[in-house]
Amino acid sequence: MSRVLVTGATGTVGRHVVTLLGEAGAEAVALSRSTGDLTDPGSLPLDGVEAVFLVWPFATAEGARAVVEAVAGRARRAGRSVEAGWLGKIVYLSSAAQRDGEREVERLIEGSGLEWTFLRPHAFAANALRWARQVRAGAVRGAYGQAAGPVVHERDIAAVAVRALLDEGHHGAAYELTGPEVLTQAEQVRIISEVTGIPARWEEIPLDRARADLLARGWPPEAVNGVLQAQGSQAQASVTSTVEEVTKRRASTFRQWVVEHAGEFRTPSKAAPTMRAARIHRFGDASMIRQDEVPTPRPGPGEVLVEVAATSFNPSEVGLRSGLLPEVFQATLPHTLGWDVSGTVVETGAGVTTLAPGDRVFGMVSGAAAEYAVAPAEVLVMAPESIPLADAAAIPVAGLTAWQAIFEHARITPEQRVLINGAGGGVGRFAVPLAKLAGAHVTATAGPRSADAVRRTGADEVVDYTEAPLPGGMDVLLNLIPIPEDAAKALAGLGRVIVTIATPIEGGTHFVMRYDPGQLAAMAALIDEGRLAVEAAESHPLSELPEIHRRAESGDTHGKITLYP
Repeated sequence: MSRVLVTGATGTVGRHVVTLLGEAGAEAVALSRSTGDLTDPGSLPLDGVEAVFLVWPFATAEGARAVVEAVAGRARRAGRSVEAGWLGKIVYLSSAAQRDGEREVERLIEGSGLEWTFLRPHAFAANALRWARQVRAGAVRGAYGQAAGPVVHERDIAAVAVRALLDEGHHGAAYELTGPEVLTQAEQVRIISEVTGIPARWEEIPLDRARADLLARGWPPEAVNGVLQAQGSQAQASVTSTVEEVTKRRASTFRQWVVEHAGEFRTPSKAAPTMRAARIHRFGDASMIRQDEVPTPRPGPGEVLVEVAATSFNPSEVGLRSGLLPEVFQATLPHTLGWDVSGTVVETGAGVTTLAPGDRVFGMVSGAAAEYAVAPAEVLVMAPESIPLADAAAIPVAGLTAWQAIFEHARITPEQRVLINGAGGGVGRFAVPLAKLAGAHVTATAGPRSADAVRRTGADEVVDYTEAPLPGGMDVLLNLIPIPEDAAKALAGLGRVIVTIATPIEGGTHFVMRYDPGQLAAMAALIDEGRLAVEAAESHPLSELPEIHRRAESGDTHGKITLYP
């Protein structure tokens, strides 16, 4: 039985090497902390070993010479004969990129006197797992979406390695390994979405934004630069037939790889011990919002931990942050911002039977502007299946406010004429389609920047309030924006029934939204039936929340803005 030392035995390729060696009848000696250390060549378990699979996990070749010499020395002591139980063979996992450190390790091995084979794979299919959280949220954001490469299944790399380790005829070979197709990053995301059933898309962002996003996620600067450089320099590399020639089996497609790993995209892994959260430590202007590293909360009885796909900005949070109306916006400092939330359940507390890890949910919870949030299971409902999960964060506050205005307070009926003032805002973009579902003829007010978006929501007429007076003779007037007192008086005569969520209007009903999970579930059903659309006007990383607050105070925000961690 052949005995093979496998370094990196628990890694992406090494674990497959161990498995395939066993299937081939060979004995794999898996290098681990208890059996040896690459930084201490004398500790390597080389006794009786006939071949070595070498993964060099360091950025430079420093220390590699001593390891190669230790392997070669073992070969010389054994006489490099089959009878002595030593073939002096080493298979090194290099890469197609041929980085400086990899070239140096190859040079050391070539000069060692050992039999050698180099594996130079292109990008691993497994690299797509770095997108898992973004896939669950519905949008993978990055630069170079059209950068293409022939990504290769790590098991195919391992299969070539095993043949080189066990068979003759591979000495001196440098195998360039690819999958059977060239795919762009955007195409990879499309395939992941198709296989997993998760609505997800590639979203191209500028290079500086992509770099900032990765840094905000905790990536070391050198790793960020390496990833972006590798993505940007990918050429339309040719597909090689090496995997099939060596293993006598066709190389696996990226789609096959995704099928095998679909569960890792659908269900989050265990939450990290700490997370980033947008918090205020005292009331004041937008500069009070800080990105803090805090302990990740744990769910108590009846609660769940949610991996946040997105939260959304609500203008009322400006009042909370500023310390206005403390009797309404009660907050103990330091306070994590965010009320709307959509995300994936990671963990459940005792007694939770309605939700399970992997469930896609949305709702309202204090402290949603963070990577994770804890919520009572009873306040969350299943998110719409037909839209990206992050988009569902646009619904709770704005959607429920519109629902209650239309169906509870205005009680709109078919054929009524309804004027919706402020239809370009977050609430308005739900109020218009809900009023249409109620059978009304809808006239909506909107400025030039939001008029097209309001038309997409189904308004029968759109009035540019900056150019034309508002029409009267309406059955219902819905006012969704703060207005001066004299404007409120002017609106008072425009409709028989008046409902306002902002400035009180004489003779009208003023109300504050109440949270109702049942109504949220009804809206989710309408969305999945294609009868109600959700459109986030903008989407930004959570680190830009202070700037969103500043823009809101200057009147420079329109529609719902979602923010992702």
